[in-house]
Amino acid sequence: MGQSRATQLEYTTMNLSRAFEYILLGVLGILLVSLLASHLVGYPVLLGHVDSSSMEPTLNEGDGFIAVPAALAGDVGVGDVVTFEAEDVQGGEITTHRIVEERPAGYITQGDNNPFPDQSTDDPPVTDGQVKTVALSIDGEVVRIPHLGTATDAVSSVIRTAEGVVADALGVRRLGTQELSYILFAAGLLAFVTLFLTEQTGRRVRDRERSRARAVVFDTRLLLAGGLLFLCAGATVGMVAPAGTETFGIVSAESNASSPTIIPAGESDSLTQQVGNGGYIPTVSYFHAESNGIAVEPDRVRLSRGETVNATVTLTAPGETGYYLRSMTEHRYLVVLPPPVIDAAHGVHPWVPYLLVNTVIAAPFVLLWLVFGRQGSTLRLRSRERERTSGLFR
Repeated sequence: MGQSRATQLEYTTMNLSRAFEYILLGVLGILLVSLLASHLVGYPVLLGHVDSSSMEPTLNEGDGFIAVPAALAGDVGVGDVVTFEAEDVQGGEITTHRIVEERPAGYITQGDNNPFPDQSTDDPPVTDGQVKTVALSIDGEVVRIPHLGTATDAVSSVIRTAEGVVADALGVRRLGTQELSYILFAAGLLAFVTLFLTEQTGRRVRDRERSRARAVVFDTRLLLAGGLLFLCAGATVGMVAPAGTETFGIVSAESNASSPTIIPAGESDSLTQQVGNGGYIPTVSYFHAESNGIAVEPDRVRLSRGETVNATVTLTAPGETGYYLRSMTEHRYLVVLPPPVIDAAHGVHPWVPYLLVNTVIAAPFVLLWLVFGRQGSTLRLRSRERERTSGLFR
């Protein structure tokens, strides 16, 4: 009886230990994915941090926060702490400040520890297109993650170093988004090849005589999850990185000028915007105005491999002279689904097609694993006491 209780206690302890390991791996995975995605797109994804004291005491220098994408956060307003792409603040860097006022031209922002708003100098009001993420708040208080910036900077440094090593190995200055997406996608394929090879090897060896030596058990579902992560990351980078939001600075002037961004007050001018597909899979792009006074024609473009088309961007100046910002966002998707399906999904929410595309890419690999690999979901690395060879798969 006592032995049974001891065995049960040991089993419970092992389960708790394994659960803790999975949780720790999940947290580290989220942190790594967040940092990699942030490095690629140029602004916080999932997690962000501040590098100055401008937001004290809400966020101290080096503190982190949960970054909710603007597309999911919905409408922002006075009191929200947002991360935006500034024009002049901090040299035009990505900035995290609070919205203190809302005007027809955009938002007035200010650091909690700053005496004046960002727009008290020459920085124009912030448009919706410039807002990248919103800091998660509970009961009006920003959820703060102390000292996250230290860990973030360390891992970011590793990512930059690794990228530089790969770039040097490939003989290029820095990897572009397309190259990075291909590398991630290839890593996912490699993970799946490794998964199925080890599964087949394991089945053959399981038919042999089993050894009494202790075995190190590896859950192949982790390899499956890692492969899916790289596959979906590669596909998402290929869609998100070439698109995004573009901001145009215009001057509402008293007279006409040769520049399309210097426009007589109350009038409009147009410029040509090139849209290209440098990948191997056809894409479809949708354009949305993120501020007043901007329109794009056509607002939907389908591109074959290597194709480039021109879109016309029309900018309208307000009646009052001054400097203003106009923003538009491009959402780009891989055409792995019928275009009407992508149109309908995009109409629900711009992020829905990303989910569907990744599901279509991942589904065949999950199906293969369910058919060929599910029976042997663990990989045992064994070593026989009286044999020189080790590392046999079971």
